[in-house]
Amino acid sequence: MTTTTASITTPSAASTSATRSSDPTPADSTHAPIGGPPSSRGRRFANSFVRYGLPPLISLAVGIGLWYCVSYLILSPTRRFLLPPPHDVLTNSLLDPDHVGPMLDALWVTAKVSIVGFAFAALVGVAIGVVMSRGSLLERAIYPWAVVLQVIPVLAIVPLIGLWFGYGMVARTIVCVIIAIFPIIANTHFGLVSVDRGSHELFTLSKASTAQRLVKLEFPSALPSMMTGFRTASGLVVVGAIIGDMFFAKGEPGIGTLLDIYRARLQSDDLIAAIVLASLFGIAVFGIFSVLNAFVNRRR
Repeated sequence: MTTTTASITTPSAASTSATRSSDPTPADSTHAPIGGPPSSRGRRFANSFVRYGLPPLISLAVGIGLWYCVSYLILSPTRRFLLPPPHDVLTNSLLDPDHVGPMLDALWVTAKVSIVGFAFAALVGVAIGVVMSRGSLLERAIYPWAVVLQVIPVLAIVPLIGLWFGYGMVARTIVCVIIAIFPIIANTHFGLVSVDRGSHELFTLSKASTAQRLVKLEFPSALPSMMTGFRTASGLVVVGAIIGDMFFAKGEPGIGTLLDIYRARLQSDDLIAAIVLASLFGIAVFGIFSVLNAFVNRRR
């Protein structure tokens, strides 16, 4: 009886000791943060900065250096007003409230024109892309006119736009739409006609209507391509708004209007400062749509 008891209790003790030995002790437990050690996060940040942030900074420094070289080494002091050095532009224009204030007000006018023009270009462009995707006959009938909008010299038809629609907000918006609509049409049409045929057959078996097929299948599948068109058009619409400002000066002056005034008066400091502000605005708009495009592609 004693031997039997020993044979039963001995494995139990062994398993208990094994369990205790396998449990982590407070000395073995680690208290590292969830995101990894700080040194690892610092290395990842440094690598990202070297990969993505350093090249633009280097190119910016090279560009400013070349700017200084042209101002001081190529241009004579009597002709330096044609390209004043960067610090003169900064102190005389960008940091002077009397100069930069009207520029910011004009930039806001241009921004409003860009937003309205992009909205109309997006609505009309998506609608035309949908119509073109309904059949090859419609595509062959409409696509040449879309190409005409892309290749037509806008500056040549700006006087006609002014004669037909006046020289205010409507004319500026039309110029934006003409310049920015083609990428939206082309990418929307490409995305809609590239939907998987098997998915179309599944919707056919489900007896889905044309509207259901368009909303639930074609638009979600074509969204990445459409976002590419929107991103391209976002940069073009800013150019269209500035061109409209230059030619249609009635109403509130836009940044393009000031660019034309500064050019006529040979105010090089203000001219370069206005160009810098307009460029930063265009980069910001393009960056927003680039982030949206990356978000859409990541969600798929």
